[in-house]
Amino acid sequence: MTAILGLSAFYHDSAAALIIDGEIVAAAQEERFTRIKHDFAFPQNAVDYCLAEAGITPEQLDYVGFYDKPVTKFERLLETYLAFVPAGYRSFRQAMPLWLKQKLHLPRELNRGLGGRYAGRFVFTDHHESHAASAFFPSPFEEAAILTIDGVGEWSTTCFGVGRGNNIQLTNEIRFPHSLGLLYSAFTYYTGFRVNSGEYKVMGLAPYGQPIYKDRILGHVLDLKADGSFRMDMSYFNYCQGLTMTSEKFHKLFGGPPREAESEVTQREMDLAASVQVVTEEVMLRMAQHVHETTGLKNLVLAGGVALNCVANGRILREGPFENLWIQPAAGDAGGALGTALFIWHQLLEKPRTPSTPDQQHGSFLGPQFSDAEIQQTLSQHNAVYEVCDSDEQLCEEVAELIAQQNVIGWFQGRMEFGPRALGGRSILGDARSQEMQSLMNLKIKFRESFRPFAPIVLREYVDRYFEMRPQEDSPYMLLVAPVHPDIRTPPSPEQEQAFGIDKLNFCRSEIPAVTHVDYSARVQTVDRDRNPLVHQLLTCYYQKTECPVLINTSFNVRSEPIVCTPDDAYRCFMATDMDVLVLGRHVLLKAQQPQQMSEAERNEHLGQFQLD
Repeated sequence: MTAILGLSAFYHDSAAALIIDGEIVAAAQEERFTRIKHDFAFPQNAVDYCLAEAGITPEQLDYVGFYDKPVTKFERLLETYLAFVPAGYRSFRQAMPLWLKQKLHLPRELNRGLGGRYAGRFVFTDHHESHAASAFFPSPFEEAAILTIDGVGEWSTTCFGVGRGNNIQLTNEIRFPHSLGLLYSAFTYYTGFRVNSGEYKVMGLAPYGQPIYKDRILGHVLDLKADGSFRMDMSYFNYCQGLTMTSEKFHKLFGGPPREAESEVTQREMDLAASVQVVTEEVMLRMAQHVHETTGLKNLVLAGGVALNCVANGRILREGPFENLWIQPAAGDAGGALGTALFIWHQLLEKPRTPSTPDQQHGSFLGPQFSDAEIQQTLSQHNAVYEVCDSDEQLCEEVAELIAQQNVIGWFQGRMEFGPRALGGRSILGDARSQEMQSLMNLKIKFRESFRPFAPIVLREYVDRYFEMRPQEDSPYMLLVAPVHPDIRTPPSPEQEQAFGIDKLNFCRSEIPAVTHVDYSARVQTVDRDRNPLVHQLLTCYYQKTECPVLINTSFNVRSEPIVCTPDDAYRCFMATDMDVLVLGRHVLLKAQQPQQMSEAERNEHLGQFQLD
């Protein structure tokens, strides 16, 4: 037995992943255990979970890998600071204590995190190699082109290459400070959202605006070439030398200072979001075309934080030259933990790899699960009132009926998902046919901005009936946006055609309005019987009752809270919101029957512990 632990830590989204003899056994983000969004600390809880899942101790680990090379990253930081002396002094002064205390001494920090019980060697893989390994090795392809795009690793911000069998080779790169991820983050900052957290808000806001700043970006900020390579005019940015993303020159170009966090989102922010989104899509499409021309391969795999831009991913699949696309569900830094473990097994130890269909990610259900006894213990502690269903069939029948009656369901089943998306293990489910459900769930359950769209979860056998996708097309990880099928769209009224900005939200656009975005798009998750049999059974029951095989699926949390991990997390979230029903395994709780309702003060205290993102 060869056990390899992969780690990512000390930047954002710390995580741990464990593979044994090449098989992915467990993976989880630290934030799920600590309840600190994007927790960057050593992933102690995630490590403990992974080892416990496999029933091993640190002494039994053969290798421990870390997802990037800190000394090389430190070199990049020093060179950058020196290039901007004296402008970068404040940033330098803030960064150095943490580097000198912790980040330059990672073997010591990792050894401490493992309790001094690991006697083997630590392996430090290149950041983009970790991304590439996480994308290619679990994929179903014997060979594929690889494209990794993020903010920055050591020096690389974008890489491409080829994976064949048990080997990956990255051949081309774009280097810091020129970065598509940092460009997007700069606009995230400028539109008033938090960097490394709010980029998905910018993507969701984009359809409300018009890309009126596109030419300004391409004419001044970004010099984009035909092959997708680019250079950025760094005078518009401040991330190399300062504590902000954008410079005064950037603010002058786009008409004023950044939006203040939590202030009103205006048409300006919507247009800025639309503009940077369109530019990002154009860059990624050109990159994909060039990678295809260079490699001649029919399959493409993606990873890196920018690979979570599912609108761009959908366009690459529909409009790009590749026949097949596979994206690592934990595409950001958390997935680097899995990538470094797989890189050690296949690339460094030269172990063979046999691709399998649909993939080797196990639906990304790689986190903790809880027994009936553990669930009942939690419910007893809270004096909860509940019913226990005798079978999965009874459970799915009852829950499908509750959803059809417009109830919002907290759905807690099996293993927790690895990656930022809830895929049916830790989800909130609702009726996609309801015109009111999108606003209700945003404002009363998620406590988040009203413009944010919800994703549909659909039986894969019906995906082409509801979305412009191929029959039985696979999108199990909610990483592709597709247009809603014209046959189920509602023709726009004259009033709707005149709607502008956020007013677009107020109209019904299709037979599934709660998951149809204002541009008639949807971030689709398909469900099949093999990867998620219980959710497939639930959707089948719902389809039999309503003739609709589509539900809303959003993550089981409130705004700024990590997705729930334990039954206790789920119960507290359930009681702190206007959710109607909580389903923990086969245990069904109705909110109205609970004897201990949360007071307003208790609810505010619970919600107040999560820092706004």
